[in-house]
Amino acid sequence: MPKLIVLSGPGGVGKSTIVQELKKRNDFHFSVSVTTRPPRVGEEDGVAYHFVTENEFQKMINDDSLLEWAEFAGNKYGTPANQVNEKLTHGLNVVLEIEIDGARQVRKSSPEAKLIFISPPSWEELVKRLEGRGTDSSERRAERLALAQEEMAAQNEFDFVVVNDQLERVIEQLVSLAAGNSGK
Repeated sequence: MPKLIVLSGPGGVGKSTIVQELKKRNDFHFSVSVTTRPPRVGEEDGVAYHFVTENEFQKMINDDSLLEWAEFAGNKYGTPANQVNEKLTHGLNVVLEIEIDGARQVRKSSPEAKLIFISPPSWEELVKRLEGRGTDSSERRAERLALAQEEMAAQNEFDFVVVNDQLERVIEQLVSLAAGNSGK
């Protein structure tokens, strides 16, 4: 039976790296989110995101056609429900990499979804990863760390907590969860 799998966790925990590894497997489909932010250099519409106008996004909200959505850094991001439902209907596991609030929305609309919290091996490791990016101002780093503390406090809302301490072990654990070999 195909599953809707939600990956969430604090920034810097390695969700993108995990998703890149999962994309190498044929048994997972990744939803392409819609966003109001402009494309970055090298980004193609429909690959990482579907880029839409503010009005188009608002229409999706009004039409209740988003499984979840959130506003972040002045832009909106959301998951088209029809895209997810189509893949599930065709027998594919669908993975969403979304923020904590988005995971909460999915829990309400799709209680059968498996919510998986990706946790760092330790708080110190997460701080090291966030500070090691070297792309943020000291104020932005402080904001990210404060947000990470809030996000870490939400892990008990998830069905599973997977500690990202070794990539291959994390991938094996996620594949096992998708197969239904472990559960609440």
